[in-house]
Amino acid sequence: MVALAISARLPSLDGRSQSTRLVDTADTLLGRGIQPFARAHPGVSGVLPLARGDDAFAARVALAEGAQRSLDVQYYIWRGDMSGTLLLEALHRAADRGVRVRLLLDDNNTAGLDPLLATLDTHPLIEVRLFNPFPHRNWRWLDYLTDFARLNRRMHNKSFTADNQATIMGGRNVGDEYFDAGDGVLFVDLDLLAVGPIVDEVSLDFDLYWASGSSYPLHGIVPAAPPGALEALATAASVVERDPAARAYLRALDDSPYLQALASGDLGLEWVPVELLSDDPAKGLGLAARESLLSERLQQVIGVSDAELQIVSPYFVPTAFGVEYLAGLAREGVKVTVLTNSLAATDVTAVHAGYAKRRKPLLDAGITLYEMKPETADVPAVRRKLTGSSASSLHAKVFAADRRRAFIGSFNFDPRSANLNTEMGLVVESTAIASGIANRFEELVPDSAWLVRRGPDGKLEWVERGELPGEEHALQQEPGNGFWLNTAVRVMEALPIEWLL
Repeated sequence: MVALAISARLPSLDGRSQSTRLVDTADTLLGRGIQPFARAHPGVSGVLPLARGDDAFAARVALAEGAQRSLDVQYYIWRGDMSGTLLLEALHRAADRGVRVRLLLDDNNTAGLDPLLATLDTHPLIEVRLFNPFPHRNWRWLDYLTDFARLNRRMHNKSFTADNQATIMGGRNVGDEYFDAGDGVLFVDLDLLAVGPIVDEVSLDFDLYWASGSSYPLHGIVPAAPPGALEALATAASVVERDPAARAYLRALDDSPYLQALASGDLGLEWVPVELLSDDPAKGLGLAARESLLSERLQQVIGVSDAELQIVSPYFVPTAFGVEYLAGLAREGVKVTVLTNSLAATDVTAVHAGYAKRRKPLLDAGITLYEMKPETADVPAVRRKLTGSSASSLHAKVFAADRRRAFIGSFNFDPRSANLNTEMGLVVESTAIASGIANRFEELVPDSAWLVRRGPDGKLEWVERGELPGEEHALQQEPGNGFWLNTAVRVMEALPIEWLL
């Protein structure tokens, strides 16, 4: 078995094709709509939050359908489900129109996708690359035996850029669970649609990742697709489109204002200063300088908070350093509020264990903690059909400071985001966005999350609002905490695995 693991090697990157962003795109459909507004707002970029899942899906399809020169697409997860298949076919249709498509995927979650990706890669205008790929396609765990240090580092970035004119960045991967079609979903996920000068920065960053030492052409890793595979992909997409579960998504596309609005420039964008924060892709090989890391730069942005800081992080593992950092802000008079997943809502129990052992020190430092409830009754029927579950988990990664600026991206407040995975996001100087996040914490979070506090006996309790004004109900046992799950959490709290979380 070890001999088999040793025998698998990654191919050489010698001879890998070279390509960069296309900059002469002002005369495209998107360019003609966006550039007049960009010229009227020099030095700033236009942004629009995408909180609804159906809007986020429709906006991506709109960019794919509106592109005329290039699509640069980068994701940590791309599911082979309904929405993933429809978006792959959107890339295929764009290439058939003459659009150059570059698709860069982290290889950690591509199991089962090899035939689809190989099919796309046969198109003369589509190139697929894998970040930190596994040489073994069916027995991936074998590669951990000989190359754990590299494979433990993943590309968590998420961006979708069309014609170097418009981009979508944020917390969403591609998959049905990330494109919930319902109303009133609170912080389940969040993206930003952005136009203006920030887009060229995102494109330059994509070029760095595309040419990095971690990005391997798919054709050197995955067996080639058979002749006629592209036609089979189109047929598969057609079958998906006829599925009753897809109708809500297709209705969202039919009703979507994004393509027409992008073409006319009439999106109701807010034009504000925007800064890209992104890790050096060398982090994927453990070679990035400390000062180049997103976590260092984000700390500088957060560290200048004067009055209040809201943190939304589904995988919140502050570590002892993070506790002291946030406690320091609290000592300086900053009101720090955190929303993360509860044990009942999380999909990664080990991460919850890393957070749970820091709850009491955080509370003792004066930091307010909310834990998201699992959504059940209010989850739209379309989501239950797509995921087979009525539970919903927080996934957005958002930081808002002083109701003036906000970070929206892929970065979790955890050691993995800080030290192992590559991450990216946008810092926007937007009173509207930052205040909107703060207002949701005040008005909506208490109805959708448990407030965690110390009870009269010093033990933790989980508090939820009652139906009457001022009414509350306190639980002395952690919600969703059965005997075996409680035992697992306690064991994982004691293990020295925090650096992996």
